[in-house]
Amino acid sequence: MSALTELLALENADAFAARHIGPDAAQIAAMLGVVGAASLDDLIAQTVPESIRSNAGLKLPTALSEAAVLRQLRTLAQRNVMKKSLIGLGYHGTITPPVIQRNVLENPGWYTAYTPYQAEISQGRLEAILNFQTMIAELTGLEIANASLLDEATAAAEAVSMAHALHKAGSKVIAVAADVHPQTRAVIATRAWPLGWDLVDFHPGDIEAIAGAKPFAVVLNYPGSTGELRDLSAEIAAAKTAGALAIVCADLLALTILTPPGEMGADVVVGSAQRFGVPMGFGGPHAGYFATKDSFKRSMPGRLVGVSVDAAGRPAMRLALQTREQHIRREKATSNICTAQVLLAVMAGFYAAWHGPEGLKAIAKRVNLQARLLADAARQGGLTLRHDMFFDTLAIEAGAKSGALLQAGLEAGFNFRRIDATGIGIALDETVTRAELETLAGLLGGKLEAAPESIPAALRRGSAFCEAAVFNTHRSEHSMLRYLKRLEDKDVALNRSMIPLGSCTMKLNAAVEMAAITWPEFAEIHPFAPANQTEGFKVLIDELAALLAEVTGFAGVSLQPNSGAQGEYAGLLAIRAFHEARGEGHRNICLIPASAHGTNPASAAMAGYKVVVVACDKLGNVDVPDLEKKIAEHGPNLAALMITYPSTHGVFETSIRDICRAVHEAGGQVYMDGANMNAQVGLTSPANIGADVCHLNLHKTFCIPHGGGGPGVGPIGVAAHLLPHLPNHPLRADAGPATGYGPVAAGPFGSALILPIPYAYIRLMGPEGITRATKAAILNANYIAARLEGAYPILYRGENGRVAHECIVDCRGFGATSGVQVEDIAKRLADYGFHAPTMSWPVAGTLMIEPTESEDKAELDRFCDAMLCIADEIASIEDGAWPREDNPLKNAPHTAAEVMAETWTHPYSREQAAFALPYIAAQKYWPPVKRVDNVYGDRNLVCSCVPLEAYADAAE
Repeated sequence: MSALTELLALENADAFAARHIGPDAAQIAAMLGVVGAASLDDLIAQTVPESIRSNAGLKLPTALSEAAVLRQLRTLAQRNVMKKSLIGLGYHGTITPPVIQRNVLENPGWYTAYTPYQAEISQGRLEAILNFQTMIAELTGLEIANASLLDEATAAAEAVSMAHALHKAGSKVIAVAADVHPQTRAVIATRAWPLGWDLVDFHPGDIEAIAGAKPFAVVLNYPGSTGELRDLSAEIAAAKTAGALAIVCADLLALTILTPPGEMGADVVVGSAQRFGVPMGFGGPHAGYFATKDSFKRSMPGRLVGVSVDAAGRPAMRLALQTREQHIRREKATSNICTAQVLLAVMAGFYAAWHGPEGLKAIAKRVNLQARLLADAARQGGLTLRHDMFFDTLAIEAGAKSGALLQAGLEAGFNFRRIDATGIGIALDETVTRAELETLAGLLGGKLEAAPESIPAALRRGSAFCEAAVFNTHRSEHSMLRYLKRLEDKDVALNRSMIPLGSCTMKLNAAVEMAAITWPEFAEIHPFAPANQTEGFKVLIDELAALLAEVTGFAGVSLQPNSGAQGEYAGLLAIRAFHEARGEGHRNICLIPASAHGTNPASAAMAGYKVVVVACDKLGNVDVPDLEKKIAEHGPNLAALMITYPSTHGVFETSIRDICRAVHEAGGQVYMDGANMNAQVGLTSPANIGADVCHLNLHKTFCIPHGGGGPGVGPIGVAAHLLPHLPNHPLRADAGPATGYGPVAAGPFGSALILPIPYAYIRLMGPEGITRATKAAILNANYIAARLEGAYPILYRGENGRVAHECIVDCRGFGATSGVQVEDIAKRLADYGFHAPTMSWPVAGTLMIEPTESEDKAELDRFCDAMLCIADEIASIEDGAWPREDNPLKNAPHTAAEVMAETWTHPYSREQAAFALPYIAAQKYWPPVKRVDNVYGDRNLVCSCVPLEAYADAAE
């Protein structure tokens, strides 16, 4: 071996792929023995149909080391120009408190947790979201707020959709004030297009225009997009008179000192919580907020956290009113949103807890004072203001001096907003220093002297907010640090144990992949900063899009959709635009298998399609004869087929190419749901099976962490004929094709701040590593299936008896013999330190298990041992050792207080309850609450902070 060859071997000995993929060579060999396959390639040959396998290999760059990837990201970051962006438009500089940045944003205990479906092991983040909901409801002056939405613009679009669902008079008109942020108006317009709704713009304050439009929704901004502050009461009253819902997009920081829209009569208030400690990040991710009246709670989109009680009668939280969700309502749903921006909502809620109401008001007053001082300086310099009433944003009439003023600002290190040919906007924020304010005053030709009032007395807030103890307790860093830790310790996240949720791909979120998101060169960039200041971001975005195009086999990718559900929606709109461009706009039928994700039919309905369900056969595959029947019935009107591959049941269907061919021959398009892309990368691709468009869950397959229920990115890859029909953006020409249908997100490139994560993952893994990861994911799933099949029936397998990257274990037979239901198994797993697999979906009474490639054999065995031990416990019930009503499963989970109580009345031991296997004692997780009573919580709905002890007393 030459010295250079030896050097290369030594450099590759510590390759990242070996860190990402759990099983090493010895473990793989042992697992293959259990599975009964001669080699990993032999297993793949038995699992993935030969007809769709790609033998060419991925044409991706060679894998880089962690150090090399960080150097590359640093190079890209340094190509972004750091200016103080005072552009506004709903995005502002903010200061993330270091205690929150270090202990939440950079803490895997917070960012690797999954959506809180299993409430008992999610009490920490549920409490944090409840804080957020409380803050939003009280700041907006409304009765109830949800757990957050994707951004301000999509929250406004969701509000419009809710208004239409509630409207009884048949109007198709949305009246939008001319001072609504342009990106918000554009996203609403996108939502309106496929549903046949019309947008009517009206001049702010024009009550007659509202009445004449006869709208079902009226959308207002508070303050206006150029900063104007006005009383909205008359316009809100006019909306109500017209029979419309009044929707107000409001600045959250301003609401700390302004009269809240709810007190003016608004029906819905939406906006962004970005300036509550969440970096701008070139457009996201941020927590959009949504508040409304209690009477609309069952129509409100998104997640909702409510307070209930557990089996011991103590207060506990869980997701409330689940019957509103698209998974249940499917094509009848008015929203396809299936997550919240949890990590960002949590940060915003903690920001409020850190500062408290007085601290928040002090920040707002300081920002307003800065704006007033600067307004006076502008007047000293001979400039005029278009609005004398404002909170933080000045609209300066600069006339012929506008270009020179913009340039002077750039040279001094500031980005201003060009409102129009002669108008300049300057939006102040909490990051502006005294020295910077003096510089700004000089640019405007004046000095910091007087500060005439800019908020009329009638619009000064008189009501209190954030009075709960959590917002008035944690003023020292020790106090805050310990509060954050207490909440973190209540949850199960990936830093504690595997999260084996089928279709959710909870894999490693490596520290090196996460590193860049807090770098100022990425975090502090405004989404509408000049293009020549954001070259680093654009190169990263273009390169990532190219990498994803190679992985999917498609001609191009849009990174704008900021969730998987938004990706579905964006992809279906691309199909709709394609048909309309060809004069086939009459195609309105979307075929969807009965096993599809609930977001699929909801997305189709939002895209203006009629959903026709296709049956599945007993193996979980698409029933091809039924599909052919539906195609024949609807052929001339067939728009699309939505299909998940591998199937929702965790199987590679061998007929997939024939299915796609039949749809194409009928003139339709094939949309592939990319939720199960984890089993495809490097082995096959959406394009290879015949799909035309596919969304990817970057927050799953490509390592963006789930964040407790968000953030996410759901880009779409498309074939060449759909490239002209990707989303675009009114404020950034290179965000999509000029022929695109408009934006689906507020930011031109969606949640751009977290794009370095999948970029780093792909560059770290390289073509061989990323393919090996897919093979390992399939091995891990088959290993679990092999270990569990004696105790639990495996519901679906492929033609060769293999599962794909996930397996479904059937728990339905236990009910008759022991009284044990699938929920009992899910709750019992918490006593073993595990998050439960996906419960009762896609088949009621089952658990869908996906281990991912990141889990090594030891962790897989620990999980399997827990499942097998639970099977033994069920057998003990069947044998009569424990009563059907009083046993470890029916009483699960067991809290420390219960196990350590002086009295123990159960027929099984305390040790059986808490330490059923030897490994548990070394890393015991104590569930903080017993089983949560969902019915009680929905009947006694409380969705904001309350004195929990008082709530428990009332429950008793």
